[in-house]
Amino acid sequence: MNPHTSEGERLSKRVMQLRGCSRREAEQYIEGGFVSVDGVVVEEPQFRVSTQTVTFDGNASVMNLTAISLIVNKPVGWLDGLQEIKAGRKPAPKNVRSLLDAAHHSPHDASGVRPLKRHFNALEASVPLETGASGLVVFTQDFRTQRKLVEDMAFMEHELVVDVRGEVFPDDLRPIERALKDDRLRLPFAKVSVGSATPERSKLRMAIKGAHPGLAAYLCELAKFEILALRRIRLGRVSLSDLDEGTWRYLAPGEKF
Repeated sequence: MNPHTSEGERLSKRVMQLRGCSRREAEQYIEGGFVSVDGVVVEEPQFRVSTQTVTFDGNASVMNLTAISLIVNKPVGWLDGLQEIKAGRKPAPKNVRSLLDAAHHSPHDASGVRPLKRHFNALEASVPLETGASGLVVFTQDFRTQRKLVEDMAFMEHELVVDVRGEVFPDDLRPIERALKDDRLRLPFAKVSVGSATPERSKLRMAIKGAHPGLAAYLCELAKFEILALRRIRLGRVSLSDLDEGTWRYLAPGEKF
């Protein structure tokens, strides 16, 4: 099938004829993955058809075209996607938005959502993450999800895992605890604990209210900890779980921040 041929008519026009719907509705059916041409799903309204057989998914309904949200495991050194990808910059910094395609969809995604091309359009990001950190970032088409992430940001808990050099004991956290209790510093609410420790490396867990890039590094500096790695593993009630770095999954139905 060649979508660029000048023969035949636009698939959207054929759908309008078959469904008795408007052009916009026809485009929504096609972009929603509900239309097949000779048994192959086609998502481009401009696709040309002539003698081919056009069929519809039995569940075809524009009511099923729900907005989606994507959970991405950002690699270290990549921009968090709050910035659009800008052409012409040399060397261009890696932007996590370049991972938003079918090729980087996690094989562990259990949401049951079928990837469509329209899922990668009009995605908004609002939760910052340091370039030097890895972990959970969010992209959404859903205005309700975007509004919650923006309006509730100051109250939403961000859980970070911070790898530091050497063995850390609970008493070593006292400089951090004193700073968090010091009203003069006006630091956001945070809880810090030692997750695991060996003579070579320790893992700290930080639960911080709100997005505060640089806070983890500041707290570690107070205790003279050398950071080896920083990763966000949870945002509100949504966790990274087994999502591999550099891949994404859908926010599952019923999963809430």
